[in-house]
Amino acid sequence: MNPQTLFYILIGIIIIKFLFDTYINALNSKHFKDAIPEELKGIYNNSEYLKSQNYKKENYKFSLISSLFSVITTLLFFFLDGFKFVDELARNISNNTIVITLVFFGIIFLASDILSLPFSYYKTFVIEEKFGFNKTSVKTFILDKLKGWLMLLIIGGGLMAIITWFYELTTTNFWLYTWAVITVFTLFLNLFYSKLIVPIFNKQKPLEEGELRNEIENFARKIGFKLDAIFVIDGSKRSTKANAYFSGFGSQKRITLFDTLINDLDTNEIVAVLAHEVGHYKRKHIIYNLILSVGITGLTLYILSLLVGNLTLSQALGVQNPSFHIGLIAFVILYSPISEITNLFMNALSRKFEFQADNYAKENFNPEDLISALKKLSKNSLSNLTPSNLYVKIHYSHPTLLQRILNLKK
Repeated sequence: MNPQTLFYILIGIIIIKFLFDTYINALNSKHFKDAIPEELKGIYNNSEYLKSQNYKKENYKFSLISSLFSVITTLLFFFLDGFKFVDELARNISNNTIVITLVFFGIIFLASDILSLPFSYYKTFVIEEKFGFNKTSVKTFILDKLKGWLMLLIIGGGLMAIITWFYELTTTNFWLYTWAVITVFTLFLNLFYSKLIVPIFNKQKPLEEGELRNEIENFARKIGFKLDAIFVIDGSKRSTKANAYFSGFGSQKRITLFDTLINDLDTNEIVAVLAHEVGHYKRKHIIYNLILSVGITGLTLYILSLLVGNLTLSQALGVQNPSFHIGLIAFVILYSPISEITNLFMNALSRKFEFQADNYAKENFNPEDLISALKKLSKNSLSNLTPSNLYVKIHYSHPTLLQRILNLKK
């Protein structure tokens, strides 16, 4: 295959993905005005349902404009030999392969992030503000961005430097060493994410003594679950939307409740949500997801090792000499159809796990409390109660509210 043919294959993949995503989003938008299913009636009154419909429409229009801007700038970058230009810039800075790779990806990331900054700002301070969700200050917005860049520089840059070094040392076998490093890093992150990463962006504190903590501890004793770490995170610092999550395993496991969740739900509803989160742990979903993630990473890296040094990949992007960073860019685009398939599988599995966690909560706590909690959370976040089935299969990691309620009522 000659470089020009490969170039147009890459362009074709980008355009087809954009058209497919646009079609799926448009299909989903046709369901915005669907009648609320009988099982979900009462969640919204007429004015609230109108507000939720307007929220969905605003996000749909915003998504269409932002994705159109993204695909146009991407295609312009391709046709104007942007990769060749950035590659030459990086090579003018250093002769060291690792430095070249870091500078190359640093320039591309920074340029991409700056271009997307107005959209991120509009989403936060116009759309989310308009519908009463935004609690982020401009200062927090800027600090989050700077912290994100710093973390990407340290963690992302560090991993990229190690991967490039492995490639320089071993060429085709670099994927094995890279896989090992990423596996260790993933395991470490799963264990210590809440202790090391979350505090950079949010304040966490142990749940105070009182009725809620007593009820949680009573529930934990009832099911024989050792739970020493229950934390509250200041989610209200950025949004009124509520959440809760389980992280870690073994001695590092902990439950984290958003302060907005505590404000929105009563005690029994919070315990029901916690029962769902414990269900994930009891059903070993964290371990299964970790194993699958490591397996998919290994497969991806192996395929990368077969293609990344290919001269045609580099020439397709306007660079005449094969290089790791250019080959990686081309590979990511070529691999994206496979990535979409694996995402379909992972989302389907995630939805299955959510049902299992709901079933655990149903078996060990009052399911009506979980149903009540889910309804309140959906209402307070103006969730889409009538998404298209195809959109759910492609994008949803959780079952719809209707599916979860029907399952809980079985």
